[in-house]
Amino acid sequence: MQTISGSLKNKFDSIIFDLDGTLWDSTGNVALAWEKARQQVAFEVEPITRERVRSITGMAYDIIFEVLLPDMDLIQRNEFKAACAKSEIDTLNEIGGDLYPQLEETIRYLSERYKLYIVSNCQSGYIETFLSHCPVADHFLAHQCYGTKGQPKAENIKDIVRDHGLQLPVYVGDTMGDRDSATKAGVPFIFASYGFGKLDQGFIARVDSLADLKGIL
Repeated sequence: MQTISGSLKNKFDSIIFDLDGTLWDSTGNVALAWEKARQQVAFEVEPITRERVRSITGMAYDIIFEVLLPDMDLIQRNEFKAACAKSEIDTLNEIGGDLYPQLEETIRYLSERYKLYIVSNCQSGYIETFLSHCPVADHFLAHQCYGTKGQPKAENIKDIVRDHGLQLPVYVGDTMGDRDSATKAGVPFIFASYGFGKLDQGFIARVDSLADLKGIL
């Protein structure tokens, strides 16, 4: 745990969380779901592994499949994306992902001091799936995702800030894209180093576990 700008306690009125790599890790079960989708299409798709899913986690949902399958025909890519989207939600609704350690107690602690929100680059329905497996779902007051409006994460962060009248928000995420989006939205950024990304700068604090947030906020 590292704080760059002194004590952060009592400096914010709200926390906006990224989801994948910050609150849970669903990459193993997403890979399982996409493998099911791969078996459903009539054309060849390279096997989907957890490592491949981890490599694109945090990207906008449309961009994911452009990166994974750059040489695939657009019609086939869209068909596979649709199959993956359905299989992913069905699979995660059933078995969920891996909640990070001490999520429940950390969120309970933070919710007594801050308003809590989620902004993710995921498809519509994904955050709801996470919340259905989260023991403290009711502590998150609202959420926004790429699938809602098809807009960049920075704009979704701005929407949450504007729509809920947040005066002093902070964003917690685990990738360079999260940092850049928070910066574009004018929101300070806390880096979750236990997630999928690597960063050396551009954050006001670094936490090495979700529970570390209790020590700095």
